Amino acid sequence: MADANSSSGPQTGDSPRGFAFALTAYVLWGFLPFFMKAVAHIPASEVVAHRIVWSVPLAGLVLIWLGRTADIKSALRSPRMLAMATLTAVLITINWGIYVWAIGAGRAIETALGYYINPLFSIFLGAVLLKEKPDPAQMVAIGLAACAVAILAFDAGGLPWVSLGLCLSWGFYAFFRKTLPVGPNQGFFLEVLLLSVPALGYIIWLESTGQGHFGDTGMTDVLWLLACGVVTAIPLMIYANGAKLLRLSTIGIMQYIAPTMIFIIAVFVFGEPFGTTKLIAFVLIWVALFIYSGSMLRSARARRAAATELKPAE
Repeated sequence: MADANSSSGPQTGDSPRGFAFALTAYVLWGFLPFFMKAVAHIPASEVVAHRIVWSVPLAGLVLIWLGRTADIKSALRSPRMLAMATLTAVLITINWGIYVWAIGAGRAIETALGYYINPLFSIFLGAVLLKEKPDPAQMVAIGLAACAVAILAFDAGGLPWVSLGLCLSWGFYAFFRKTLPVGPNQGFFLEVLLLSVPALGYIIWLESTGQGHFGDTGMTDVLWLLACGVVTAIPLMIYANGAKLLRLSTIGIMQYIAPTMIFIIAVFVFGEPFGTTKLIAFVLIWVALFIYSGSMLRSARARRAAATELKPAE
């Protein structure tokens, strides 16, 4: 999934074209569990390796089409940028690995919970690492999310590590991704380019030892693995173009589309168990997100009102 803060800056208005782009990306992410179920017979590490390798040519073609290859050449000459891109690449690999494994293992509900918690964790990160002061509503939302996690942990006899793993890996990815002074398309290409060397080496090792699924197990698996690049790169590229044309508050609300779709698919299509304890936890999360969204929209309206007052009279 993509970060709501990966656009080029705060937007003063919403573009219908931007809304269409972002909606398309979130809906594609929402349907992604169906793809991951189809490749569940393939080890998650192998699926992730193919997501990386086949994303490189797609992302590269997009940059050539946009005429932004000079940004990559500049990034490759900067040790600091390469170091930060390596860090974000590792974090996104961890996120992908947990997600792919969880869907295949019948734990899609936990992935939905992880992505629901993510915006609240981002507020927490901002408060701890950037000394940003959350408003009272945001503090209540974070508290409710913590209660939901505690309830699930008590019921399961341990932490809901899938949800927390997704939340933590994506939250830190989004946080450090902001330090890369390149656009989202260029940053994504740089990350998968850096990851492609170990990923390709891993795939070659799997195939040489007879453990791989690319070539020796029939054409169906080959097509599924080739499609990994499409389902990884295309939604992210679509989102990146939509985010530039939307206000951050709009993106903040739209980011709930994908986990809501994942939740519905997990319960009503995959038939994952959803008992009373999980229901209580999710109700707490939904209430927390309602409070958080209200606070975010009020803040956005206040900023727009302040900007209007500061405009010189015509």
